[in-house]
Amino acid sequence: MKTSNQTLSPQADYYHAVSLSGGKDSTAMLLLMIERDMPIDLVLSADTGMEFPEMYEHLAKLDEYLFKKRKLHITTLRHPHGFEWVMFEEPKVKPSAIQRRLRDGVPLYGNGWPGIHVRWCTGQLKTHLLTKKVNELKGSYQALHYVGIAYDERERCKEEQYPLVEWKITEAQALNICYAHGFDFGGLYEIYHRASCWCCPFQRIDELRKLRHHHPELWERLRALDLRARKQFGPGPLGQFKKSWSMERLEERFFKEENPELPLAG
Repeated sequence: MKTSNQTLSPQADYYHAVSLSGGKDSTAMLLLMIERDMPIDLVLSADTGMEFPEMYEHLAKLDEYLFKKRKLHITTLRHPHGFEWVMFEEPKVKPSAIQRRLRDGVPLYGNGWPGIHVRWCTGQLKTHLLTKKVNELKGSYQALHYVGIAYDERERCKEEQYPLVEWKITEAQALNICYAHGFDFGGLYEIYHRASCWCCPFQRIDELRKLRHHHPELWERLRALDLRARKQFGPGPLGQFKKSWSMERLEERFFKEENPELPLAG
């Protein structure tokens, strides 16, 4: 997908920026905005580098559709160093963080696995990038920012534009809208509850079981990330993929489920 410089929409002196995660809700919002002839000046997407291959294929297909309909390309934002650098290599600079790391015997670099209270993956690789760009637009134009939140989750709405909430379109309806327009996400939503990053530690156990079965190559990459995290950060929260569950323990569990007649290795 190409990054292009957009010009101010001639309509009503507003600049219309759309945030696109690539999931069913933001995709349905973009498709309906195009279909209903709503003004669009910029479509923004933040790439963590850890999306499913099918999601990258979906975004490429959606980019082609957007260009065909509006002569626009998706503008993709990326962290300058990427997921693994933030997870394993980013140096700690705040004195309080350095003191805490020294106290706990943890290396002074890297953030380890994201946690409930420190979701650096969403923050550094998505939210911060999008917020910075949107704030730049709002500083230059009378900018409207469109966000794909479905009617089911309207409590998440803040001070932006939420077309799906206004139109009372639910998550289930949003997915059907995508399918009706020929966007099937490579079957991701037929397998997984959500099509978020494949390495997300907040996935349900059943989602991880599906990952192992349907995307074994990503499962092995996840095992390698977990091994590296445990070696670097130890058994504490930073090195722990899920509470009480390392990837090796999950591998043993799933293997045993598939082969109940065999003893576990070791």
